[in-house]
Amino acid sequence: MSGYQEILTDPSYAGQFVLFTCPEIGNVGINVEDMESTKAHMGGMLVRHLSLNVSNYRSSQSLPEYLEQQNVIGISDVDTRAITRRLRDTGCLNGVITTESDKTDEELVAMARDWTIVGKDMISTVSCSEPYEWTDPTGEEWEWAAAAKASKKGSLHVVAYDFGVKHNIMRRLAAFGCRITVVPATMPAAEVLALKPDGVLFSNGPGDPSAVPYAVDNAKEILGKLPVFGICMGHQVLGQAFGGETFKLKFGHHGGNHPVRGPTGAVEISSQNHNFAVDPKTLPADVEVTHVNLNDGTCAGMIYPALKAMTIQYHPEASPGPHDSDGSFETFVEMMKAGK
Repeated sequence: MSGYQEILTDPSYAGQFVLFTCPEIGNVGINVEDMESTKAHMGGMLVRHLSLNVSNYRSSQSLPEYLEQQNVIGISDVDTRAITRRLRDTGCLNGVITTESDKTDEELVAMARDWTIVGKDMISTVSCSEPYEWTDPTGEEWEWAAAAKASKKGSLHVVAYDFGVKHNIMRRLAAFGCRITVVPATMPAAEVLALKPDGVLFSNGPGDPSAVPYAVDNAKEILGKLPVFGICMGHQVLGQAFGGETFKLKFGHHGGNHPVRGPTGAVEISSQNHNFAVDPKTLPADVEVTHVNLNDGTCAGMIYPALKAMTIQYHPEASPGPHDSDGSFETFVEMMKAGK
């Protein structure tokens, strides 16, 4: 089993426990190339069996060593199938994992009940504090299929609002020839526009999209002036900027096998991680819902042609996951080229 490292370091999982349904986790260890951010963000990890035998030529340390280094709690030898069945029937649940033996069961239950993701701005806990240029090299291992049509390196300038942006999103944009400036989630729109980008990315990130009005206000100021692309949290922020509303999903969408029907009718298998969705009934008539999650019919993508905006409610960079949606980056690149 691989892919757990990308999940562990995905900022979108901040404040969440992650239950792995694969029975064996940790067999390929941890390596420096597959990090999706500079640290682990998830609140805790639950696995059936933690492999202590690491076998991978890229591994630099074991999973238990990394968890200890990052101060992330984990628990193994639990019945993950039973927990999965309960989550399937009940929806997302709060929980507590602790090593403190002095707390009673009643106290632990109270701690779990007191925590909520609704109304919580989690972006502020993961966003960068200062703007920076993305300079990590993009090797051939990241440049599959569509990147062969890339623009000349650095010919397009993208400003990425860091709501918890994954490294592989920036790798994919760089593979398409983009120069990327990453900015804090609270950076005023006027300062972003002063950087003279060809397009603006509103990235993925954790928490409740209705709890970040500063992001929505910035999006409103930028819409119509430049091509914009929203991914996951960025999709939800732009949905609100369009005039729509968001709501909390009972189960959330998590995993690398969610079918999404696109504008041509073709079905993509997508990687998803979000607990909220845009309510299409609240969107203006000029907004077109282009993608639909076939599991529950929720909005998975939008375009607003008059405002040069496109969004998707899943991860086209697929790290981990399928590469069906990589063409979304190419579409954004073509929008920016058309606007030059």
